[in-house]
Amino acid sequence: MQYFCPIQIFILILFSFSNDLFSQTNKVKVSYKDNKWELLVNDSPYYIRGAGGHEYLDELVKAGGNTIRTWSTEDADKILDEAHSLGLKVMLGLWVQHERHGFDYNNESKVKSQLERFKKAVNKYKNHPALLMWGIGNEYELNYSNKKVWKAVNDIAKMIHKEDPNHPTSTVTAGTNSEKLKFVMQELKDIDIYGINTYADIVNVSKVLKDGEFKGPYMITEWGPTGHWEVKKTMWGSSVEQTSSEKARSYLNRYISNIKNHENQCIGSFAFLWGQKQEYTSTWYGLFTEEGMPTEALDMLKYCWTGKYPNNRAPTIDSVMFNGNSNIHNLIVSPGIRYPVKVNASDNNNDPLKYKWELYHESNDLKTGGDKEDKPPIINGKIKKLSSNEIILKAPSNEGRYRLFVFVDDKYKVAYLNIPFYVDGNEDMSKKIHFKQKSLE
Repeated sequence: MQYFCPIQIFILILFSFSNDLFSQTNKVKVSYKDNKWELLVNDSPYYIRGAGGHEYLDELVKAGGNTIRTWSTEDADKILDEAHSLGLKVMLGLWVQHERHGFDYNNESKVKSQLERFKKAVNKYKNHPALLMWGIGNEYELNYSNKKVWKAVNDIAKMIHKEDPNHPTSTVTAGTNSEKLKFVMQELKDIDIYGINTYADIVNVSKVLKDGEFKGPYMITEWGPTGHWEVKKTMWGSSVEQTSSEKARSYLNRYISNIKNHENQCIGSFAFLWGQKQEYTSTWYGLFTEEGMPTEALDMLKYCWTGKYPNNRAPTIDSVMFNGNSNIHNLIVSPGIRYPVKVNASDNNNDPLKYKWELYHESNDLKTGGDKEDKPPIINGKIKKLSSNEIILKAPSNEGRYRLFVFVDDKYKVAYLNIPFYVDGNEDMSKKIHFKQKSLE
């Protein structure tokens, strides 16, 4: 009988695990048959019901999602392992540096170093069973001028095809138009799938692709609410955010009309953001709150992905009144004056509702392309009856831009809205207000 010392046993276990992991490697490819593009995983059709982000993955599974997208390989080991344990696949991002962040694509040494760094990552993760495809870069063409970035992206894709023949390559641009599409088609010959981040402009994607005679497969790699650059602005320049109920309807309508109806060429999508972040406001893009509570849009995504709504539906925002008036666009108020504000909400399950109000200065830390922003500090002491659907707001004394938030939850899910307003003691400015000012003092 042969005996093994502890170190030999460890080596055998490690070798067995490595072989087992390799045997689970998925062979993923894109296929064109009967005028339809499909993603095939081990020769079985795979339609992406995806989310951008890697938090709350159990909620993604419950909603019927099957894929997540990352933007880099940060924490990739943990993310891939967790996704695999839940039966999810991963579009693993390789963060291609941006010119607007200072990267110089004329510097051949830095470009080569970036390529070599990605080569190491590809060889590290290419056999992980959760890997679906590679996402080479995200919106690297935003506010750029050096066209050499396209060649750099294609060189990365070419390297991946050599190092990992089992997983397709993709790349992502900030929206699409005829100029971007030209570079995608002419320069990115080694990219298998075109990814497009788009919000309200999603309605124009299929036309741009058709007019540009793009015949390949594509994905909508970010989509959801109307972007902060796409909405109406107040006269002082603040963007007017959709309520969570309006966003939920946007998710539903945009999925059915602009994703599902184009399945012959669109192989799936990634809803944004599966998590929460401060981007223009703390609520604009997150499908969850800062506390991790699911929002209304998740109900719509479950319906989109499974054809069924969840048993417990989120609350819904019905209307809001500021000083007795429902027209809350361009609210200019006087400093120190008290105003009644009322939100009307309902719940499909007739659950009791809880209300939370918060007041902030309008954010001045505004970036582009999803770059990190800091949330402004909360303003305390200006709201009476914080836990009610009706409050008294005392306008701040200092002139400036502000935003009032209300969150309505049933213990499990939440609805919300926010109201931008301007404090100005100038009588001429105050005359532009859309309701009669009324002091409660």
